[in-house]
Amino acid sequence: MTLLESLKQYTTVVADTGDIDAIRQHRPQDATTNPSLLYHAAQMPAYKYLVEEAAEQASELGGSHAQMAEEFIDQLFVLFGNEILKVVPGRVSTEVAASLSFDTPGTVAKARKLTSLYQKRGVPRERVLIKIASTWEGIQAAAELEAEGTHCNLTLLFSFAQAVACAEAGVTLISPFVGRIYDWYKKEGGGKEIPAGQDPGVASVTRIYNYYKKYGYKTQVMGASFRNVNQIVRLAGSDLLTISPDLLDQLEKTEGVVERKLDPAKAQAAEDERLRLTEKAFRWMHNEDAMATEKLAEGIRKFNSDAHKLEEYALSQVAERVG
Repeated sequence: MTLLESLKQYTTVVADTGDIDAIRQHRPQDATTNPSLLYHAAQMPAYKYLVEEAAEQASELGGSHAQMAEEFIDQLFVLFGNEILKVVPGRVSTEVAASLSFDTPGTVAKARKLTSLYQKRGVPRERVLIKIASTWEGIQAAAELEAEGTHCNLTLLFSFAQAVACAEAGVTLISPFVGRIYDWYKKEGGGKEIPAGQDPGVASVTRIYNYYKKYGYKTQVMGASFRNVNQIVRLAGSDLLTISPDLLDQLEKTEGVVERKLDPAKAQAAEDERLRLTEKAFRWMHNEDAMATEKLAEGIRKFNSDAHKLEEYALSQVAERVG
């Protein structure tokens, strides 16, 4: 048995890529995408037909180049998502622009637009997760969308406050960033590697998982942003784990048995008291976590920078068609 086969006994494995061939190879249940992943996938000759279709849809819409570029990106996200759903049996996560991270109405409007584009292609909303940054504004947007039947994946999650607020909002799942948490603490420690048993990213997801299971929240935990196989193995039993193709390769090529680490029964012994966070309490609790405050802001900036690359690419594609 390979580590990947063993892991799948306890955890739903999700592919973190826009490369459809890589997804087909590893046979995950779900897949996640983001602007950076799609930008790189769009450069591949194999997916040129999707780029051309998105550009055609955008040019038919008309309007300014900026409006057509925005339409191109929306169409590209949905076209890739639609192709991915032909390969995976489960769901695809499609991201709302990072520039909307502090805009609740804007996030809701963009989510409705993306959901509508999927439905026009015959994809039911049950197979789509709208990916939103875990800001207070993003969490409120997710609560509104979930009430409408649109499922959400709250990303860029670093603090316990974010996790609590997401559970209270009834979001479908969260994506705590294991590797980026590890990176921050490693840098704080002068660049020294942290022993596997003391990995702060693994500890964060374990705490969140135990809290959710102890208090019966339906929100699922999907660990993300891994730096090595050991981090993945130490979170076996998490509801889901989203893993890059490189690490999926390593798991698939390594023989072994993965021991379950996270378990709902063991979670009952968790010590955290149940919290009900107002906006003020959320902002203060999150602010008190220096790592989470820095990594959330940095993550939004990075996702926005990646989105700008995709926007520039979109403008070039639109310009080629309409002049």
